[in-house]
Amino acid sequence: MKILEILLISIGLAMDAFAVSICKGISIRKMDWNKAIIIGLYFGSFQALMPTIGYILGIHFESLVTKIDHWVAFLLLSLIGINMIKETFCKSENNINANLDVKTMILLAIATSIDALAIGITFAFLNVNITSSAATIGIITFFLSIIRSKNRK
Repeated sequence: MKILEILLISIGLAMDAFAVSICKGISIRKMDWNKAIIIGLYFGSFQALMPTIGYILGIHFESLVTKIDHWVAFLLLSLIGINMIKETFCKSENNINANLDVKTMILLAIATSIDALAIGITFAFLNVNITSSAATIGIITFFLSIIRSKNRK
C-alpha cells in the first residue's frame, strides 16, 4: 500500500476522533494545551493500537474470517444504519461531558477507534506494514485532535 493511501485512510479514521475532540474543546471552559494534548494522546494512541490489534487478529484468524467476512460486514453495517435511523427519531439532547477522567476518555477513545480495528484486519489480508501504518494513523489522529480541541472561538 502506498503512502498516499495510508495518509488518506489515516485522515478518514481520524474524523470521528476529530469530531469528538471538537465537542470536548467546546465543553471545557478553560481549555489549554495540556488538556488538548491529553485528548490527542488518548485518541491518537487508541487509533494506533486498534489497527495493530486488528492486524494480529487478522493474521491469526484469516481462514475463519474470510469465510464469514461478508456476513459480519453486513451485520455491522446494518446495526450502524438501524442505530442512525433510531437516533434521528430520538428527541433527547446529547449531553456534552467536559470530563477528561481516565474512564471517560478510554470509552471515547475505544468508541472512536473501532473502525481502526476493522482496518487492521484488512491490513493483515493485504500484508501492509502495520508498524508504519499504525504510527501514521496515530500521529495524524493526535494532531487533528489537539488542533480541534484547542482552537475554538
